[in-house]
Amino acid sequence: MLLAIASLCFAGQPALAQDGAAPSTSFGRPSLEGVWSTLTATPLERPPAFDGPTTTEERAAAFAVASPDAFKSDASDGVGARQSEWWEFGGGMTRINGEIRTSLIADPPEGRMPYSEAGRARLKRLQGEVFTGFDGPEARPATERCLAGGSGSTGSPLFVPRYNAKYQIVQTPDHVVILAEHNHDARIIPLDVKPQPEWMRRWMGYSRGHWEGDTLVVETAGFVPGDEFKPATPILVGQNARVTERFTRISEKEILYRFRVVDPETFSRPWSAEMLLTDTGEPMFEYACHEANLSMVNMLAGGRSADAIKR
Repeated sequence: MLLAIASLCFAGQPALAQDGAAPSTSFGRPSLEGVWSTLTATPLERPPAFDGPTTTEERAAAFAVASPDAFKSDASDGVGARQSEWWEFGGGMTRINGEIRTSLIADPPEGRMPYSEAGRARLKRLQGEVFTGFDGPEARPATERCLAGGSGSTGSPLFVPRYNAKYQIVQTPDHVVILAEHNHDARIIPLDVKPQPEWMRRWMGYSRGHWEGDTLVVETAGFVPGDEFKPATPILVGQNARVTERFTRISEKEILYRFRVVDPETFSRPWSAEMLLTDTGEPMFEYACHEANLSMVNMLAGGRSADAIKR
C-alpha cells in the first residue's frame, strides 16, 4: 500500500499554466495536485454574530481576530491555550465569488445543520458518552483510538479541523489519492462508473470518482458505524449517509470544494457546504498518533478510579 501511494506521488505531475490559470496534468486533466489547507476563520455553521450569508470586510476582520478565543482553554496561560501548543487558526474568513461567507454551509440558507429530532437526540447522546464512556477502548471515539482524524478531518466530506489541516492530492489517469495530515489517512479514489457495493463499508467510506468537465466529482457511501460521530466540532454523519463532493481548480492557489450530504436518518433534509482549499506553500508534517501516547491508558485508569470512589 505504501509503495503504491509513493508511486502515485510522482505520477502525472502538473504542467505549470501561463498567466496564473490553473495548471493541468500531463494526461490532460485539471491538476488538483499539491498540498492544500482547509483552515479558515469561517465556521461550518453560521454563528449568532451574523444575520446573513455574507458580511462586510470590517465585521469579518473583527470576527477573525476574536474567533481563536473560543478555542482556548479556561486557563489562558495553561497547556493547550496557545496556538503554538495545540490550536491552529486560518486567518481570514472564506471569500467565494467575491463574497465573505459567514458559514461554510450554503444550504439551508440559514447556514445551520438541519438535524432531525432523532438525529439531534443521537448527537446529544454521543456527546454525553465522550464524558462518561470509560468502560473500555471500544466506547471511546474513533479519534482517540487513532482510527480516524478528529473533527471529521479525514474521509468524506472534509470538514475543518483546528490543527493538522493539510491534505496532499496526487493524480493518475485512473485514480486520485487524498492524503490527510491528520492521522495520515490516505483515501484512494478510483475514477470509474462502477456501482458502489451496498454491503461494503470502510473507514472514510467507499468512494468512486469521475470528471464532469473540469470538476472532479466523488460519490461516497458505506461508512463505518464507529466513525459517525466526529468530535470535537461536533458533527454527526450517519453510517448510511451518501456524500457527493466536487473539486474544481479555480486558480493556481485555490480549489473550490463543495459537498452535499444526504442522510435521512440524521437530517430532516439534504444539506450542502462549500469552501476553499488553499495552497499555503508549506509541507505536510508527520502525525504520530500512538507514539508515546498514554492518553487511552490514563483515561481508562481514571474511569476505574472514579468507579472505586463511587463504591
